[in-house]
Amino acid sequence: MTGTVDLTGRTAMVTGGAAGIGEACARALADAGAAVTIADRDAEGARRVADAIDGTVWQVDLLDTGSLESRRLDCDILINNAGIQTVAPIEQFEPNAFRRILTIMLEAPFLLIRAALPHMYRTGWGRVINISSVHGLRASAYKSAYVAAKHGLEGLSKVTATEGGAHGVTSNCISPGYVRTALVEGQIADQARTHGIDEDEVVEKVMLTHSAIKKLIDPADVGALALWLCGDAASMITGASYTMDGGWSAT
Repeated sequence: MTGTVDLTGRTAMVTGGAAGIGEACARALADAGAAVTIADRDAEGARRVADAIDGTVWQVDLLDTGSLESRRLDCDILINNAGIQTVAPIEQFEPNAFRRILTIMLEAPFLLIRAALPHMYRTGWGRVINISSVHGLRASAYKSAYVAAKHGLEGLSKVTATEGGAHGVTSNCISPGYVRTALVEGQIADQARTHGIDEDEVVEKVMLTHSAIKKLIDPADVGALALWLCGDAASMITGASYTMDGGWSAT
């Protein structure tokens, strides 16, 4: 990845932008000159990030799909990042929990893409970036809804690329492994206490068993890749899934 990405005059929307990967993406886009809207249910967290990057806030509950059906987004860049997780065996997985994950992580991205494409088509330029996961390419036990949603997101992204190509719109997935976020950090501490091992051992022996590179991903690295996908050097890249998983999906 070479060259400087200049997004001056571009507008961007980042879901789940109040923290973690979403915040890193928002900061990367804003640093490149984009006017960024932080879309999140957490109004306080969204305001904190928006104030730091001179952005705006859209407090939204992505479970409210009815309100998204009539929404129109005048943004040049859409990053679908918001997500949740529930871990349970299939036979014990609550149906409502399954539906909730698919709604937030697959149906809502579809509705937001649907809302953003008319503007992108009118202007002849657009970037849709879907934050998928290595679980969009591989499965893990006890994560049926998450894996199903991420696999679906990968497919949705490819269809968006197929339809959007003639209109100057690209659509790609970024598929990371475990990213060093507050949520993951909390899981590390809990795992260390439960197993009676050091936190560094949790990362290597529990979370990164399948990874060739035994470390967590920095959210800023995901943000940097998202930024690059918005630049001119990536104008011919569409329908792709960029793994950032330390080699997990290579095995």
